[in-house]
Amino acid sequence: MMNSRNTKPVKKTKWQNIVIMFVLLFMLISALPNLYSDKPTIHLTSNNTHSELISAQDINSLLVKHKLTIDEIRTSAESTVITLANQAEQPAIEKLLTEQFAENYTIESSIENNAPAWLKAFHGQPIKLGLDLSGGVLFVLDVDTERALFDKLSGIALDIKSLAVTERIRLSNVSQPSNYAISFNFQISKQGAVEKLLTKIADTYPELSQNKINNNQVMLAYSSQEQVKFRQETMKQTLKTMRGRIEELGITEAVTQKQGKNRIRIELPGVHDPEAAKRIIGATASLDFYQLAANSNAVGVMKMTDKTGRQLSMNSQAVFSGSHIKNARSGQDEMGMPLVNLTLDGVGGKKMSMFSKQNIGKPMVTVFSEFYRNVNDEMVKKSKVINVATIQQHLGAQFSITNMSSLQEAQELALLLRAGSLTAPVTIVQQRSIEATLGVDNIDNGIKALTIGISITLLFMFIYYRGLGLIANAALGLNLISLLGLMSLLPGTVLTLPGIAGLVLTVGMAVDTNVLIFERIKEELKRGRKVLSAIEIGYKNAFSTILDANITTMITGIILYAIGYGAVKGFAIILCLGILTSMFTGVFVSKALTNLVIRENKSQLLGVKL
Repeated sequence: MMNSRNTKPVKKTKWQNIVIMFVLLFMLISALPNLYSDKPTIHLTSNNTHSELISAQDINSLLVKHKLTIDEIRTSAESTVITLANQAEQPAIEKLLTEQFAENYTIESSIENNAPAWLKAFHGQPIKLGLDLSGGVLFVLDVDTERALFDKLSGIALDIKSLAVTERIRLSNVSQPSNYAISFNFQISKQGAVEKLLTKIADTYPELSQNKINNNQVMLAYSSQEQVKFRQETMKQTLKTMRGRIEELGITEAVTQKQGKNRIRIELPGVHDPEAAKRIIGATASLDFYQLAANSNAVGVMKMTDKTGRQLSMNSQAVFSGSHIKNARSGQDEMGMPLVNLTLDGVGGKKMSMFSKQNIGKPMVTVFSEFYRNVNDEMVKKSKVINVATIQQHLGAQFSITNMSSLQEAQELALLLRAGSLTAPVTIVQQRSIEATLGVDNIDNGIKALTIGISITLLFMFIYYRGLGLIANAALGLNLISLLGLMSLLPGTVLTLPGIAGLVLTVGMAVDTNVLIFERIKEELKRGRKVLSAIEIGYKNAFSTILDANITTMITGIILYAIGYGAVKGFAIILCLGILTSMFTGVFVSKALTNLVIRENKSQLLGVKL
């Protein structure tokens, strides 16, 4: 007996199908920029109307002679445009062209995308590639939190001496027996005044615990909990500062994250001049402002030599530090000399206002300091006087550092101060460069693996599930498009080599979703249900199993992302995004396609006769 046509087929409401189509179209448009690439270009523009036009053949011969490759050369009456094949060769090609044609031509470089104009109007961006795919530089930094704690207590010790002078108490043997403690002696006869001093210290520094060792000696120390808290805050501040410096360098695809207890891992994809990045990232820069000591033999005097060789004696306690700098911009004064314009925050502005008001006509010294490791792997602090200026008037939150030696020095100092000074010494313990050619090989091999995996999967689904297998294959293709579109949309997503492995895994997960659904449908058909009814119940009953499986995998991916770094984090991102797109296409899109293709009760489905 033939199956009758179902007069009430299972329908999806119109709005559900419209939402699915809209999401798929949006993901397709988001994924399209990945078909096009950014190409570095060099423009040669004539700056002399009488100069001879350079032929494309001459330029090509010159580049071939130096074993440099390009994609295309376009010439016109006004300029010549050279499209490069490899961004890593851009510095060498620019240098060569500058040596040959700088007299008659202006040489400028830019990045051009070969996407059509209509696609550029959507402002879509391709997927950002990680270090292992695009080439670049890897830095691992060591943050000396112990030195930061020691320096913090050194500053507190100076403040305590100042408070003691105000209270007319004479302290002796002020020392730091360890990185986390301060010890000092006082006169027993001043017991009452000392109690008042200790109360002020407790109000100012509540994180320090006070312990009287004997009748005339006090120990101030960080507890174990406060030490841990200080180290954590120091690492957070260092991470924030490093991210600020990288943003100032204009690198948007960088990965900056904590590695272990006191190390920071920085990946800079697409950077082909590691020394330029190293100067900014590896610099532990700080800026401090000091007052010249009235008496060079006084206690707490720091002596330094300026650029001219003159010896300066300064009070060892800084007026204020670079941590109060809100903004810094390089510029030039009326005479064309380089300078740095500073803007301070509220606290720094008040300190500068009070100090300058009381010291008009007196000099103030600006000291720039940085830490580095010497040949013996010892941490060394190097400081230099960059400015000695007389305070001409009452200053506020805005003023300038003048007498800079060069505009480049002013620009680099402004960049470091704008990104933030570091409270802890930072040194580079590992530096590794990955060539762009290796990244291209990784991409090619990854795409080959993905292609082979998809091809075998598609073939299996078609042979085993026939018509429904084709629907699963269509859903799989839409899943990959959706995943690429989602990765292009999210700014923090970076594709790495393990991320390509995550793509291959996503293919398996998407197919697994369809296999679960189809096997449920087959079970319902064997129980005697009609085709349309079996499809509806099969999708409904399989959903809870699919949801449970994907939630547990999602939890694993989130944990990997939270505690992992580098390659592990890249894999976790793709895994989590792949789960979302697999659920969407494997359940909702697949069901919509099934209802669209199968509109009546057939006599046979999935090898089950009805």
